[in-house]
Amino acid sequence: MKQKMNHPLYEHFLQRQVKEKRIIKSAQLLIFIGFFVVWEVCSRINWIDPLIFSSPSRISKLLADNLINGSLWFHMRITIFETLAGFLIGTFIGVILAFLLWYSERFSKIIDPYLVVFNALPKVALGPIIIVTLGPGYISIITLGAIICVIVTALVIFNGFSSVDQNYLKVLSSFGSTKWQNFTQAVFPATLPAIISTFKVNVGLSWVGVIVGEFLVASKGLGYLIVYGFQVFNFTLVLYSLVLIALLAALMYQGVAYFEKWLLKKVH
Repeated sequence: MKQKMNHPLYEHFLQRQVKEKRIIKSAQLLIFIGFFVVWEVCSRINWIDPLIFSSPSRISKLLADNLINGSLWFHMRITIFETLAGFLIGTFIGVILAFLLWYSERFSKIIDPYLVVFNALPKVALGPIIIVTLGPGYISIITLGAIICVIVTALVIFNGFSSVDQNYLKVLSSFGSTKWQNFTQAVFPATLPAIISTFKVNVGLSWVGVIVGEFLVASKGLGYLIVYGFQVFNFTLVLYSLVLIALLAALMYQGVAYFEKWLLKKVH
């Protein structure tokens, strides 16, 4: 086995994989830097309106000022807390709902049309109703973030559970396996990649729900800063908030990706 691992062709394959990763990372970094350089140059030579589109240098200065006076962390931690709470609650409830749909065929047939209708509804339009019901606070914003995740999670993961080979489950049942054992030993491990993919989708959905909730009701948070920036015609503040949201969402996505690697190692 050791000789096989040291085979020249295998070593060449590994070198190609490492080289390919470096090329991809370098291209991503080049695009990232190039975007901000072009943005800055276009703003300075007035190819774009600096009042509306601002510039990376202005955003960097605002970032430094807010970092010094503490307002950066004040608004950022609120939005991060709301987003993580909405993401975790919505994903957890969605997974539980998907399990119930798979476990009980009767329950699935009863609930399925309602899930389809609710999934077709624009969840953002429910924001005012949620805020009136739960009040203008953290709970309503977190609820909005969670609701956007729940149905998508339930439908995608349920489809993953249902796609597991039924003949394989029948073989397990013929050996005396219970439905719960079928789930833990066969269904769940087989659909783990689909579950993790849903988590990645929920990163974006939870941010959308929370930011919309802050648009409607918040007096603090990054969503509030965007609304306030529009009100006072400070587009640097708007773009500063959008850049922070993009960076935080990317970090959260990477966190889910690392969790995926760790979980797959544990399972396999």
